[in-house]
Order: sequence, then structure tokens, then C-alpha cells
Amino acid sequence: MKDLHNNIDIVQAVAPVKVVDDTVPAAKEIDLAGAMSAVIEVSCGAKVAGDTGTITLKVEHADDDGTGSSGTYANVEKKDMLGVTPASGVILTLASKAVAAKTYKFGYVGGKRFIKLTLAEADSNATGTIMGINVIKGHLENRPPIS
Repeated sequence: MKDLHNNIDIVQAVAPVKVVDDTVPAAKEIDLAGAMSAVIEVSCGAKVAGDTGTITLKVEHADDDGTGSSGTYANVEKKDMLGVTPASGVILTLASKAVAAKTYKFGYVGGKRFIKLTLAEADSNATGTIMGINVIKGHLENRPPIS
């Protein structure tokens, strides 16, 4: 077997949380410095039929502004993502119907240093859906030593 453990870093963007009416976590900015690849992993619990609203995940990206901070964010486009065609930066939509529990993965190949993940909720999601988001940074420039 090959060593994957020392070749990735996992950043928790959104701790598992119940997304309900008007309750979503704050947008999360992830610094991809030192990583040559990234995957956004989204774990979703079931969305029940009674929740007729929509939950979306939007991804934006930005270059370093020269100070080590992010510059102006812009929506990701098709050329920036693998496994999805974004619409105005939205890479995942749980629409107004029941959705089975599922884990999603989306590759980021946009080449910018920063990405920002924003969950949004609209209309009626009174029961709520449990969601958690991780960013897996790969092909690390400064890997830890293999012990």
C-alpha cells in the first residue's frame, strides 16, 4: 500500500451541524497554501420530504492580496471544478424534495490560494438536514516525515 496519510491535510470547514430555517454556519475561508490539489467533501444526512426549501453550497476563490490574506473573491466556474458544473458558484443544491443521505466530493483545480465555502438556506427547512464539510488538501509541498 502507498502512504496517503502523510500526503494530505484535512481541514474541517463546517463541523456537522443541522441546517434549518434561517440557521446556517458562517462562510468559511480556506487557505490552500502548500497544497497542489484540493477536494471538497460534503456529508449530508437525509433531507426529509416535509422540508420544501433549498440548501445550497457556494464556492468562491481568490488570490493572495500580497499580504498573505485573500483578495477579492469570485465565483468558481466550470474550469475550476471537477465533478460538477457550478451555477453562479453553487456546486451543490439540495432541492425542495426528499434527498437521501449522501457524501459528495468535488475537486478544486482553480489554482487560487483561497477558497470560501458558503452554505445558504431558503424557504422551509423546519426539520433540518445535518451537514458537515471538509476540505482535503493534497500533493503537499511540505510533507511531514514518514516515521
